[in-house]
Amino acid sequence: MSAPDGARRLHPGTIALRIVVKAPQNIAGIVAVGVAASRGGLLVMLGVAALALVAAAVFTWARWRAFTYRIAPGELVIADGILHRNRRSIPFERIQDVSIDQKLLARLFGLARVRIETGGGEADEASLDSVSLAEAGRLRAVLRGGGAPSVEPDAAPPARTTIFAMDGRRVLAMGLFGFSLVWVGVLFAAINQLGDLLGLDWDGWRGWAGVARQEAVAFATPLFAVLAAIVALALGAISGVARTFFVEHGFRLEREGGRLRRVRGLTTRTEVVVSVARIQLALIERGMVSGRFGWSGLRFQTLGGSDDACGRQQVAPFARDDEVARVLAAARYPAFDPLPLRAVAFGHVVRATILRGGGPLVVIGIVSLFVPLAGFALLLVPVPVAAALLARRRHRYAILGDHLYVMRGVLAKRAWIVPLARIQSVSITRSPLQRLLGIATVRVDTAGARGIARPDISDLAVEDAVRAARALLRDG
Repeated sequence: MSAPDGARRLHPGTIALRIVVKAPQNIAGIVAVGVAASRGGLLVMLGVAALALVAAAVFTWARWRAFTYRIAPGELVIADGILHRNRRSIPFERIQDVSIDQKLLARLFGLARVRIETGGGEADEASLDSVSLAEAGRLRAVLRGGGAPSVEPDAAPPARTTIFAMDGRRVLAMGLFGFSLVWVGVLFAAINQLGDLLGLDWDGWRGWAGVARQEAVAFATPLFAVLAAIVALALGAISGVARTFFVEHGFRLEREGGRLRRVRGLTTRTEVVVSVARIQLALIERGMVSGRFGWSGLRFQTLGGSDDACGRQQVAPFARDDEVARVLAAARYPAFDPLPLRAVAFGHVVRATILRGGGPLVVIGIVSLFVPLAGFALLLVPVPVAAALLARRRHRYAILGDHLYVMRGVLAKRAWIVPLARIQSVSITRSPLQRLLGIATVRVDTAGARGIARPDISDLAVEDAVRAARALLRDG
């Protein structure tokens, strides 16, 4: 629907969608108002409730009518506000990504949300919630094309090629490795609350049988522990599978010209288009358990960031090495080869040992002064040393051609591929302990980076750190 000045409004179905979404909150408010007015009798209570419902509907309609958007020369203009009007202008050159998602109710109404992301921001610059699917596709094509269609009217659209997909069995396997004990804690907390609510005396139940059943209880205790462990594992596996199924169902990654199109989700269906030219780095992740079975995950960091973990787009969440290499090739990235990589300085072992084992060693020494048997814990001192040696063995790096390669991690492993042309800044940092050991960390920043898991090179010899920094910035 168009506004008088040529701008457009959201789909009229947005009004009904918002009323349905806000229904629980509105009903609670109406009930509260009705109870407050119940002293005036049933008719007064129903009248007040009806007025509150009408007021909520009118306010929703007013918000919908006040929100407009239009494509102006070189920018997207959005205006909203009922009493206090706001006007935002988003230049096309700032727009990095335009994605479309559909929650379950929106799919029933045939609507979609268009999210507009700009470089460097952790939140969406703008969100058009909701428009028709056809309008969502038109907006994405226009905004990503800089205000004009991305192809000529007579030109055939670029062919789509599926480069990675996950069927039901793959999603199930991923869910089994996504074990979670969160729901186990929720279940036992609910049981506890239920017992308190009903006034159940668990301690009394244990003593109900009296002394005659103490031996039976003693026998049943380890059996109960085993059964509880089995139930916890089963619930953890079920919750992991359920969560993964809702998020990753129907996962498909397609190549369309110079773009990658990702579709996934059961209740909330999302469609994200990633421009290959805007990919800043590739991150390959191997889980602590799934990695031992040859499974990896691949993420791309883009200029506009992402709602995915660490702000990076998940493009192959559960893949084999050859599938990861195929997706990398589709994005014009080389495969990751750890053989040419070199290790960081030996000072990495010393620093990691001090940081990980120094504190516990001091605590053990103090406690052993009062409890001599605690001194046997000193036998565990080699553990952090062995972990530090293994960490140095796995923390490697190399600058090969036009890319920086970094790998890190002992149990869970990460590997980065960063084009040198995408590096925004390089800094060298040294903590007091690093200065004492004569080592330094090279920090690498790329556009759109946020959160943890960055391709930093820790604990290089100072001269090696300086050379690496110059090579990364192409000054050497």
